[in-house]
Amino acid sequence: MRFRRPTAADGPAVTALIAACPPLDRNSRYCNLLQCEHFAEQCIIAERAGRIVGWVSGYRPPSDAHAFFVWQVAVAAEGRGRRLASRMIAALLARPAQDGVTHMITTITADNQASWALFRGLARDWDAELERTPLFERETHFAGAHATEFLARIGPFDRTKIDAEQE
Repeated sequence: MRFRRPTAADGPAVTALIAACPPLDRNSRYCNLLQCEHFAEQCIIAERAGRIVGWVSGYRPPSDAHAFFVWQVAVAAEGRGRRLASRMIAALLARPAQDGVTHMITTITADNQASWALFRGLARDWDAELERTPLFERETHFAGAHATEFLARIGPFDRTKIDAEQE
């Protein structure tokens, strides 16, 4: 398995991978292309035999210099059960572009058990707290068309431990 930064040419394959990983929200093709081009330092691809089998997108929120927001995690069926998502996130956080990050944040719906398991596991592995609070409410923010998104916040964590896992 090889981890690498995405390029704009990966946009279509990323879009296809996300579509094959319900219940992920499908971003527009253009959004995925922009993530691959403009946010390559905050995204990662797992590739096996030339095929993309994993994707994590994220960014550093301008309002919180110590946080890294994980936007989406997608793992193809053949990559599941190998802690691929955890390994990709750790590799992303170990990049110099994430220097100063002490917390990882994301949003998850209450029923997304796979994502909750992933983030509980990361908090355990990093000896950090996992906080869960409503962020975007079903009625207030989604006009009833989408389940409430809970903010999951892990941290503070020790970056040296994450960096050491990459060596």
